[in-house]
Amino acid sequence: MEGLMLARVLRELAPHLPARHLGWVFPDETTAALLLDGVGNLVLSYRPPQPVVFVSRERLRGEPHNPFQRFLAHRVRGDLVKAEQLKLDRVFALHFAGETGFVDQPPTRLVFEVTGRNANLLVLEGGEGFGGRILQAAREITGSRNRFRTVRTGGTYTPPPPYEKLDPRTLTEAEAQALAGVPLGRWRERLDGLGPLLGAELVRRAGLDPSEAPGERWPQALAALRSLVHDPTVSEGVMQEGAREAARVEKAAQLRKALREPLEKRVTLLQNQLADVARAEAGVDAAAQDRAEADLLMAYAHTLEPGAASALLPAFDGSGEVAVTLDPQLSGVQNAEKRYARARRREEVYERLAEREPALRAELAEAQERLTQLEAASLEELEALSATLQAERPAKSPYGLRFTTPGGFEVLVGRNNKENAALTHRIGRSLDYWFHAQGYPGSHVLVRTGGRDLSLPDILYAAQLAAAHSKARGSSNVPVDYTRIKHVWRPRGAPAGQVHYTGQKTVFVDGTPPED
Repeated sequence: MEGLMLARVLRELAPHLPARHLGWVFPDETTAALLLDGVGNLVLSYRPPQPVVFVSRERLRGEPHNPFQRFLAHRVRGDLVKAEQLKLDRVFALHFAGETGFVDQPPTRLVFEVTGRNANLLVLEGGEGFGGRILQAAREITGSRNRFRTVRTGGTYTPPPPYEKLDPRTLTEAEAQALAGVPLGRWRERLDGLGPLLGAELVRRAGLDPSEAPGERWPQALAALRSLVHDPTVSEGVMQEGAREAARVEKAAQLRKALREPLEKRVTLLQNQLADVARAEAGVDAAAQDRAEADLLMAYAHTLEPGAASALLPAFDGSGEVAVTLDPQLSGVQNAEKRYARARRREEVYERLAEREPALRAELAEAQERLTQLEAASLEELEALSATLQAERPAKSPYGLRFTTPGGFEVLVGRNNKENAALTHRIGRSLDYWFHAQGYPGSHVLVRTGGRDLSLPDILYAAQLAAAHSKARGSSNVPVDYTRIKHVWRPRGAPAGQVHYTGQKTVFVDGTPPED
């Protein structure tokens, strides 16, 4: 049900207000009908995805089917004094005066969100407008279902977020002329209260092509719009076409929502990786400082006192003395080597990340462009983007990440303790090969050889995977042990993923993912 249709129901109800409340009936578990004196039944059907409100003269029956309907019948009492709509949005509120008696019932408001698959009916405390405390909700919406907006009994009701659209009831000729360059089929994006059905009906009444801008014929489009405001009914042919269009719009909305989250995550990940490049670049200056101090330590190592925590050493350029902190447990040469090693690591990290920076920036620009185009994309474009993202996604395995060695052997890499245990103790056969970074927490890497031996390129490939998926990631000369699965066992009482092994050999590799 669209905004103008809803406005018409409330407009026809307004002359009868205040109206005497004659009781509630409940034809089914998601329909409540309010019998009003002189009006008939105001039927509120809040079943997603097709909620609707209308006035019926039929005799309706039915007792409450659930706790919400029992609360509604007991708590929402008294004359209906006011009905108001939130702009031309699909949200309206009914204000009840309450009643006095053996048990007094204070004033309440009944808010109906006629919003497709998110439809809801809520009882609020008495008051003005649409804010206030929720006394009961037909559908409780928690943060796990919607992280942007929750609806909980006892919480504060938050109306749908505000938006800026033109009101078709008060649209001036100047505003209509400003829309002359917009295809008539897209006027509903600029006008409040119009959805797919009324948008299609507007096109039919105007006698124009939906993809065509009215241009000089904007008065014809404005006349059709004013007739639609007065009588927002839809012809049968448009109803069928509009139903198909509504289904397409609903499908596009769901697909747009499903695509937005992974794209936003991708943008955040790439921004973080570029921030790593900036931090590594700053580390180059620190590496230069480490090298300068290491050169001084090597030159003046013979002058250092054993166990000293710091030293003042003459600068090479004669500019004065340089204060250098020392590890008292190490000699001067060892302190210098420690600085050289730290400088080397920082420089290697920067070189590796700097090589990736252009590709990261290109990926970030592409992801941001996709995110920007998401809102205006058609259903076909969204489906094509979904297929593209699906094709770009790496294949997932129920037993870890999957790779192939240069020799063609399948490699499985555990992503957590549970997968590590499954790979080592359930999937691997006795003569398959098992790899793990020596002395570092990390993934179990299984190479499924079927009893065949591994060549050196295969060993180095699997070892590099083990190093890259461990706490030694990014380091150089990482020791990686490998052995047959039959030599790996889980100690009694040990947690998942913890193992002992024997018969291993060790290779040294860089802790970076191997090239494909």
